[in-house]
Amino acid sequence: MDLGRLEYFVGVAEAGSFSRAAAALNLSQPALSRQVQLLEEELGQRLLVRTGRGVEPTESGAALLAHARGIFELAEKARADLAERQASPRGQVTVGLPPRVAHALAADLVERFREAFPDAVISVQEALSVRLREWLVAGRLDVAVLFDPPYAAQLQYETVAREPVVLMSASPLRPRMRMAELAGLPLVLPSGPNALRQLIEDQVRPRGIALRVVAEVDSVQTVLSLVARGVGATVLPASGRALWTWPQPAHTAVLHAPTVRNRVVLAVPRTRPATRPTRHAVALVRELAAAHYGA
Repeated sequence: MDLGRLEYFVGVAEAGSFSRAAAALNLSQPALSRQVQLLEEELGQRLLVRTGRGVEPTESGAALLAHARGIFELAEKARADLAERQASPRGQVTVGLPPRVAHALAADLVERFREAFPDAVISVQEALSVRLREWLVAGRLDVAVLFDPPYAAQLQYETVAREPVVLMSASPLRPRMRMAELAGLPLVLPSGPNALRQLIEDQVRPRGIALRVVAEVDSVQTVLSLVARGVGATVLPASGRALWTWPQPAHTAVLHAPTVRNRVVLAVPRTRPATRPTRHAVALVRELAAAHYGA
């Protein structure tokens, strides 16, 4: 059934006159009459009958009029629903964050995303950078924050911050220490292939500096708890100092000779189409990360 002709029929039936309907529809009366006639021929039934006052629906026409009103009401609901989806899209955005980044940014990220897209869902996945990078390549994430990631042809990288790397200990330290001085300290570090561990190893190995690693722990909070107990010192980006929650003070020293900086990277898949919520989530992660690591 031609919906355009159906709309013309409804216009005539509700106006009760071809002339009044033609004026309302901005159509000539002969053209309007022809469209209704074609609809009647398509259905094989008379839909309108002329009276002294104009036209009125036949029994079949009255039945069709009721159906037509339901059809157009559904069409209007569909238009309204699509307009609402455009204004407030649905769907899901999945963001990957390393644990210490999630600790600092996740609450603000979720809250601000929900303000902008109340009908969409944001999912935050926490894991080490190496795992998040694998998930991005596999299509499980829409965006992630990574630390010093290796090149991947499938991913697009944007550096949002560079952090100095510091030594943290429960014992007093000088404000600045040379990288070579790590050799004499008991260290609690994440195991490989952690990005920070790799960054430190890349600096000390060519200089013949042997690290004295007494424990390998991947959880930052557990590493810091061991530092608080005096098991050893650790090396971490400067922002990690905010994770210290123990009553005794933490002592930090900026490492130099060479100076080491951790690269904070925003990563997105190159080929995955980005929806409005995804683009907004990427912008939020960029803004929050730059503000946090730039502070």
